[in-house]
Amino acid sequence: MARFDDIYEIAADNYGLVTFAEAMEDGVTRVELRRFVKDGRLERVGQGLYKLTRYTPTSYDQYATAVALVGPGSYLHGESVLAMHDLALVNPLKTTVATTKRTRKKLPEWISLVAASNKEAPTSYEGISSQSVADALRYCRGSVMKERLVAAIRDAAHEGLIDEEAEKALLEEFG
Repeated sequence: MARFDDIYEIAADNYGLVTFAEAMEDGVTRVELRRFVKDGRLERVGQGLYKLTRYTPTSYDQYATAVALVGPGSYLHGESVLAMHDLALVNPLKTTVATTKRTRKKLPEWISLVAASNKEAPTSYEGISSQSVADALRYCRGSVMKERLVAAIRDAAHEGLIDEEAEKALLEEFG
C-alpha cells in the first residue's frame, strides 16, 4: 500500500497522471505498476502513462494528458492554448502539442503534433507546459477570425494571462 501512496502523491498533483519514469524514480517496480492496473487502481492511458481510476476530472485533463503522452519537452500549442483558456471561441478537433523531439510512439488520433520553434520559450499554465498566450494568439493569426483574436487579447489581459504592455503590442500588431 505504501508504494501506491507514493504514486498517488505524484498523480494527485498532476491531474491524476503518473509516468512510468516518475514511478520508477520513486522506487515502484514494473510488477507493482502492472498489479495496480490489474487491481483497478490505475489505468494505462498510453505508452508509459498511467492515470488514477479514482480521480475527479477537471477541464484541463485533456491538455495535461496530451502533453504527458507526447513526453518531456513537449508543450501545448496554438489553438489548443486558446481553447484551454476559453479564448477566441475556438474548439479545435485535435489537441495540438509542440515537441522538439522525434516522437515514434503511437498517439491517440485526438492529438496533433507540430515541431517546436526555437524562438518560443514554453511557459506553464495550471501546471501544464504551454506556449505563451501571446505567442498562441500570434500563431493563430490567419486561422482564427481577426475580431475573435482582438477580443481574445482583451480577455487575456483582463484574466491576467498577458500584461498591459503585451496587450498594447498585440492590439497594434492586429490593427
